[in-house]
Amino acid sequence: MTTLARSNRVRRTWWTDAVDAAGCTAYTVYNRMMLPAAFEGAAVDCAHLKRAVQVWDVACERQVEITGPDADTLMQRLTPRDLMQLDADQCAYVPICNHDGGMLNDPVALKPRPDTWWVSLADGELRLWIEGMAEAGGYGVQVFEADVQPLAIQGPLSDDLAARVFGEEIRALRFFRHGRFPFRGRPMLISRTGYSKQGGFEIYVEREADAMPLWDALMEAGSDLDVRAGCPNLIERIEGGMLSYGNDMTDLDTPFELGLDKFVQRYDCIGGDALRDHVSDRRIMAVEMDGPLPICDRRWPILADGTRIGVITSAAYSLDYGCGVAIGMVDRRWDAGQGVEIVTQDGSKTGRLRERFWR
Repeated sequence: MTTLARSNRVRRTWWTDAVDAAGCTAYTVYNRMMLPAAFEGAAVDCAHLKRAVQVWDVACERQVEITGPDADTLMQRLTPRDLMQLDADQCAYVPICNHDGGMLNDPVALKPRPDTWWVSLADGELRLWIEGMAEAGGYGVQVFEADVQPLAIQGPLSDDLAARVFGEEIRALRFFRHGRFPFRGRPMLISRTGYSKQGGFEIYVEREADAMPLWDALMEAGSDLDVRAGCPNLIERIEGGMLSYGNDMTDLDTPFELGLDKFVQRYDCIGGDALRDHVSDRRIMAVEMDGPLPICDRRWPILADGTRIGVITSAAYSLDYGCGVAIGMVDRRWDAGQGVEIVTQDGSKTGRLRERFWR
């Protein structure tokens, strides 16, 4: 098995040494930064995530800061999501499209203070796009990568762990809301968000001096909760239908094809004209597959009666459901229940289109 060659080009995080010590067995590169990808294996890590609580180093979710008197105007120009009705403590999933309506990124955005946005990136160079739009439009803003590194708490026992470290008040924080909670006498910005369907929080750590004390405090406070270091889990995210930029969506896909219709709320944005006129002939679907499955490191053709009708973009075997779980981009003419053949590097697999994901 090959290994990741470490260098200054692939950035470490404030927790890389701790993640190594916790037994991380694989990393991937995300926004030119190290992202833990496995500890005891996808199935074991998935089972633990679903029953206990994990601490994730997701510092790779880089924060593009947009600050200045025109920050709100520029931010609204970037997305078809209507941001003007958001409450001050609300987080927003914001599809960002190019002029053709193709997805450039699908970040979560929030306002840590007035006239300032943090855009929490999926994998990609969106900062350069935002800088270009700001310059070309003459907006009164500064755009830069903020020195903020998120740490996530995920799993069904997340509330218990967070309450022990940040106080009982954090239990009242609503989904996709954020607030400031005390740690070592300083307020920390925390949101009830995260890249799993198991519940939890993301902590926006703004000082390296707080990074390891926070990690240690979470591990100590959760010792009887079976807390472990963890990472986003392929099996769990596919079961829940959570899309991954670069895997399940690219700039060739529109929000409508990705099932993100509800986030297209206005058209006075970049790509708005294309989105208004768009007629989609494809859609994201869940696909059940016979196992076992190889690693899905390439797109697998989906065939129906010998005709190619789409591709599998992510896949893994689920012990909980006893089948392969997969995400596919499929021609809209085909309905749930259709039997299909999926061509993998290990040969063909039998499958079936589903109307919904498993969670």
